[in-house]
Amino acid sequence: MLRRALRLGLGRGLLGRGLGTWRGDSTLDWDGKVSDIKKKIQSVLPGGAWNPLYDTSHLPPEHSDVVIVGGGVLGLSVAYWLKRLEKRRGAIQVLVVERDYTYSQASTGLSVGGIRQQFSLPENIQLSLFSVDFLRNINEYLAVVDDPPLDLQFNPSGYLLLASEKGAAIMENNVKVQRQEGAKVCLMSPEQLRNKFPWINTEGVALASYGFISSSNRMETASGEEVTLKRIHEVHVKMDRSLEYQPVECAIVINAAGAWSGQIAELAGIGKGPPGTLQGTKLPVEPRKRYVYLWHCPQGPGLETPFVIDSSGAYFRREGLGNNYLGSCSPTEEEEPDPGNLEVDHGFFQDKVWPHLAQRVPAFETLKVRSAWAGYYDYNTFDQNGVVGPHPLVVNMYFATGFSGHGLQQAPAVGRAVAEMVLEGSFQTIDLNPFLFSRFYLGEKVQEHNII
Repeated sequence: MLRRALRLGLGRGLLGRGLGTWRGDSTLDWDGKVSDIKKKIQSVLPGGAWNPLYDTSHLPPEHSDVVIVGGGVLGLSVAYWLKRLEKRRGAIQVLVVERDYTYSQASTGLSVGGIRQQFSLPENIQLSLFSVDFLRNINEYLAVVDDPPLDLQFNPSGYLLLASEKGAAIMENNVKVQRQEGAKVCLMSPEQLRNKFPWINTEGVALASYGFISSSNRMETASGEEVTLKRIHEVHVKMDRSLEYQPVECAIVINAAGAWSGQIAELAGIGKGPPGTLQGTKLPVEPRKRYVYLWHCPQGPGLETPFVIDSSGAYFRREGLGNNYLGSCSPTEEEEPDPGNLEVDHGFFQDKVWPHLAQRVPAFETLKVRSAWAGYYDYNTFDQNGVVGPHPLVVNMYFATGFSGHGLQQAPAVGRAVAEMVLEGSFQTIDLNPFLFSRFYLGEKVQEHNII
């Protein structure tokens, strides 16, 4: 029965719960309590006006309807859509908690920054199409009155995926799915590839998939074991440059902590039950370090260059107008670097990346690496796809994590999906039920073939 309930979306009745701050069965009347406390303190102090005993403006609020753990692009997207979709202006109080206030180690800013439609899962394709439309029309969503229009420097140059003879049939099937979902993708033979991109060496390439973004794509889709349900009542926020923690009462917690979301889930008791049970099912998201290299090549591909993904796994794109390029490739399981730091292995480029780049684009034989950095994937070890929506047992924790390298490009759509689930109790715009946490317990992988 439990498995069947999970497949049907465990706790649909639970998902419609209100946004008051709850402890047990009663709502806390915070405004009334604070008012009483102020009156009592005021009665024993000289003077008549209320004056705080010390400045608390740097502290987070003592309660919030929703606490979002993680202030990267996914967490901020959830916050944006919660406020945009609320029924009444100011109805929901949202607190975003981010430990790296400089964003110097945030995956959002350290990513290569591409958006592609070429996935094999319809849900991933729809997420990207929605996000592209959001970015193209960004001023309809985020423009500020009397301020200049936002310029994201969004350069939709497309994605070019290359397949060997072995992968050609899979690529053909994927393109069929992509076209059915409204993505603009075409297949190219080696000859067509050479004609359009003369700088590319087509040796070993049997087929190419070229995805381009040229017009708006608005997506609308149709919408036995005893367990104990739990609820988070309070989040403790560590203050900057301090040993203090500020408790924040809350009704909803959004786990958008990226590479560290697995650790946040553990703090909530997720996965701390007997193995093989729902209580013992962990959030399988962990940090994986990825390198990004920036190189210069005067004779490199021109301005029409798409984001190229080679059949070897190496990838690159142009960066600006000065013949600079960004790229890398993901290591194998045996080559996974230590995620304990963000140091860059320059030997990885020389041994694992450059040979593939130079073989595919002969001009890259003379490239010169100018800089490099490392960032984190929030890597889902189960099936490398996102985790979206509520936990089936910790009923007020929702996830927006585990996208394993494609979180940035899908963040606008994911944020809306989580906000819909919180506010409406179900996904409204894109059906993301296959991405629910329950699939980890059920052992039902959501298989995406185009993971970079």
